[in-house]
Amino acid sequence: MIADGENTSRLNIFLENPAKGLWTLALPIMAGMGVHTLYTVVDMLFIGRLGGESIAAVAYNMPLFFFVMGLTFGLGSGVTASIARFIGEDDKVSADNSAEHAIAMAAVISMILTTLGLLYGESILSILGAKDSILTLSWNYLRFICYGLPCMIFSGFFRSILSGEGDMKLPMIVTALGTVLNIILDPIFIFVLNFGVRGAAMATTISQVVVFLIFVFMLFVKERSYIQFKLRDFSYSKLILIDITKVGLPASISMVIMSFGQLVFNRILTDFSVDAVAAYQIGGRIDMLIFLPIMSIAAALTTLVGMFYGAKEWIKMKSIIKYGITRSVMITFVGSTLMIIFSPWIIKSFSSDPEIQGIAVYYLRCISLIYPLVAIGMSI
Repeated sequence: MIADGENTSRLNIFLENPAKGLWTLALPIMAGMGVHTLYTVVDMLFIGRLGGESIAAVAYNMPLFFFVMGLTFGLGSGVTASIARFIGEDDKVSADNSAEHAIAMAAVISMILTTLGLLYGESILSILGAKDSILTLSWNYLRFICYGLPCMIFSGFFRSILSGEGDMKLPMIVTALGTVLNIILDPIFIFVLNFGVRGAAMATTISQVVVFLIFVFMLFVKERSYIQFKLRDFSYSKLILIDITKVGLPASISMVIMSFGQLVFNRILTDFSVDAVAAYQIGGRIDMLIFLPIMSIAAALTTLVGMFYGAKEWIKMKSIIKYGITRSVMITFVGSTLMIIFSPWIIKSFSSDPEIQGIAVYYLRCISLIYPLVAIGMSI
């Protein structure tokens, strides 16, 4: 277990130099998320070799996947902010209890979403617009993803707990290991074992289980954290639940709305062609590369603002908010420029179909114009 003195020292460092503290937190997050983003890009490179229908089959799953991630990361940000504030107030008992509430929330969300996915997943995909052979491919993918869904959700909350205490290194390492494993398994299950799209889901599920087991071992067996889990002594606290949801629920709702937006886009594009759905999916994966640094800065801001708020350092809190937002805008401005110029060459790596290439390039050149606005929204 990390000693109290180490965590206090970390808080003092952040207070002395907030800008340095932001990058100290953001860069490990960026590295960890970068490996995960690399997986999604490589995953699409592999699936792209299977053709437009396979890409579209995965595309119909993305709104559902984003919905789950929205709940997990949104409520997780509430957990991060709650734990960081309690640590800033030097209230370790409440910080521990907040983490225990996060575990309980993960259990409830996992049970509900996994059950709904396995019972109604195929019907939901049909409503979203998947038809005939694409519906079969989509359901094969979703069914195996559901098997690993609880591990994915719990791992997300574990990362949020560690982020709340300012430990970004462990989540980065664990996420990196899981992603590397996923990248290794992808071609084996997709091509060698000839499972196709279903193989991509199998690789993801196995990787998520491994990541979950590593987190459990490090947090509950090795006790490699400042936070202590005393689940047998768990005591429900309405105040802590409110503390988590008042930050996490708005964040979740915003991401759920974005998920609904993806759903609507897919449904509209279905009326045009499978190629349009596939092109939108490829473009979305490339978007993630641009959003990676601003999501990392936003996650670091969540921790720092929580700590500064708890320590009542109002001037430094406002300063780091302004610093984080301006840096995010600068980064996305560069990203927008690169997408406008180089998108034709980037898209060729994902698909050899001229129709898919043309639609994807047009999408990227349009959407890149609002990257700086997205940066502001994510940071806030």
